[in-house]
Amino acid sequence: MSADSTDPTTNEFGTRLRELREAPPYWSRSDLARRIRETAHPGDEIPHVAGLVASIKQWESGQHMPGRKYRPLLARALGVSVPDLFGTAPAPAPIPSLEIPALAPDADLYERITRAIERPQRTDHVTIEWLERCLAEHRRAEDTLGGRPLLPMVRAQLSTVADLARGATGPLGDRAVRVLGEYAQFVAWMCQDTGDLAAAVCWYDCSHAWALEAGDAPLAATTLNMKAHLAWSLKGAQRCVRLAEASRWHDGRTTFGVQGMATQMAARGHAQMGNARQARSLLTEAEELIRRAAESPHDEPAWMYFYDEHWFLMQHGMAELTLGYGRRAAELIERGLSELPESYRRDRAWFGACLAHAHAVEGDAASATAVAATIAPHAAAVNSYAVAELHATARTLADAGAHAEANAIEDMVTASRTVPAPEERPPDPRSRRWTAGEAASTGRMREEGPYAGPTCPRRGAGAPPRSSPA
Repeated sequence: MSADSTDPTTNEFGTRLRELREAPPYWSRSDLARRIRETAHPGDEIPHVAGLVASIKQWESGQHMPGRKYRPLLARALGVSVPDLFGTAPAPAPIPSLEIPALAPDADLYERITRAIERPQRTDHVTIEWLERCLAEHRRAEDTLGGRPLLPMVRAQLSTVADLARGATGPLGDRAVRVLGEYAQFVAWMCQDTGDLAAAVCWYDCSHAWALEAGDAPLAATTLNMKAHLAWSLKGAQRCVRLAEASRWHDGRTTFGVQGMATQMAARGHAQMGNARQARSLLTEAEELIRRAAESPHDEPAWMYFYDEHWFLMQHGMAELTLGYGRRAAELIERGLSELPESYRRDRAWFGACLAHAHAVEGDAASATAVAATIAPHAAAVNSYAVAELHATARTLADAGAHAEANAIEDMVTASRTVPAPEERPPDPRSRRWTAGEAASTGRMREEGPYAGPTCPRRGAGAPPRSSPA
């Protein structure tokens, strides 16, 4: 049995293939061989009829399974789907992805992707569009699962995109490099979310370089803004402001949403320095930009799918919390949270923890404890930075003399923590699709793959979850 064999035994497949070939109208092996050659794309290296007849005989006798290249050809020649021909389980995806129906390639797309991987110069628009859909779906999965379980899989996807970008030329090459930059941005974000900040910086730099190469100003601006967010998370307020202002150098070639995000990031940097007047002036400007973005949402880039006026309310609340205005922060965050879908589990945990902290700063220990009780299980499950914010909430309450409430929050966090699963090697991200459940269950996976990206030293410092960039 070859390494390409699927779950059904070769004998079961051989029987199925022979039955389909001999079903009315009866086809000889030569007939099927000629049909396979007819369904192949121009330029495919397919053996002559005699060679195919010999292979078909071996497949039907159970000696071998068809290689990856022949599976979609056989399915098209026989007029059946790849799953129907090779068993109930779909053939392994040529590129790792979650088991999402919208991403399941049909026989033609499967072959296009496979051909592009084998020969990157054959990359076409259909393959690039599928990769863009993959990225969009995995962004949304990350909203619920967090970055840790998805990071190895997306890094494996990025490796493939890098190969395809090297093979594509002309306008298609520009598009492939832009997609590569978006993948690097997403990987950088997940590295930041999981606390690997050195790797995050490296990937942000790669994303920015690829954005410039592709002439994509919105992506270049957003990547700088995400680096500003990273600086803010490390209490580097001045660097946060400088990077956010650098992001706006692209104004005039970016969207209102991208400009508004950079402006609010600069505002939060000023808030961190205690410059309340400057922070609120920038927040007013950002609010107007985001309002204008909401009038034409389709003009915004794909990674801005989550960003709207309600998200800005929560970011405004974070700035007020940084300035020490608990009541104003609580009102803003609560309004934004009321419109945040349940699927944004990781972000609901973060902003919920900020809301609890705002109540604590306000001096409302009862409300802080009540909010913490609803947030703690989700924070423990998908957002370690929300856990840290809950600990900060408890410290604020303790400093104010609310020791019982502070202890209650600490107990909630402790009780919500789960015992880590034993270290296990995760499924190989290069060999198959993963279900969302499998991805979620591998939260302790080692971050490795065929293209690990820049080699960076690891640091244990963390950063808050996505409160600004995508």
